[in-house]
Amino acid sequence: MSSAPALPEVCVVYLLRTDERGVRQVLLGRKKFGLGQGNFVGLGGKLEPGETPTDAAVREVAEESGVVVRPEDLQARGRLSYHFPHRESWSQASHVFVCERWERHPSESDELNPEWFDLDAVPYAEMWDDARFWLPAVLLGGGVDRSFTFGEDLASVVDATLSATPQSD
Repeated sequence: MSSAPALPEVCVVYLLRTDERGVRQVLLGRKKFGLGQGNFVGLGGKLEPGETPTDAAVREVAEESGVVVRPEDLQARGRLSYHFPHRESWSQASHVFVCERWERHPSESDELNPEWFDLDAVPYAEMWDDARFWLPAVLLGGGVDRSFTFGEDLASVVDATLSATPQSD
């Protein structure tokens, strides 16, 4: 019996800050085209051949927002697996990072338009359906190791493992 092929690897980074009001915020970007077009997403993308998830995260953040992050400032928060049985080419495994230190102000790119959101106002209804299951805990310091299966509409989660890791202190 052969095992399933490995899923293509991607990374996603959530930049976190405390604004001038003392309110915690996350940077999301409205995706302009491709997979997830129209959704708010974290910064990230596909790993290139021979690239580590951390190296890809640094590169993708710069490409998508102009922000410069250092590898040592990325905090690995876990891994997500996405399964699209009705469009296998969309299936992937994502390495999740948060970052609280960077250089330069986020700017619009060809791929997305970045926007800051208060943590209590994250637009989950305008994101991939899975985000509501795991992103709140990650933004508050927790980790994630979950798998999601999307339905025929390619947008709705129809099955999810919910094995969250506790928040860090």
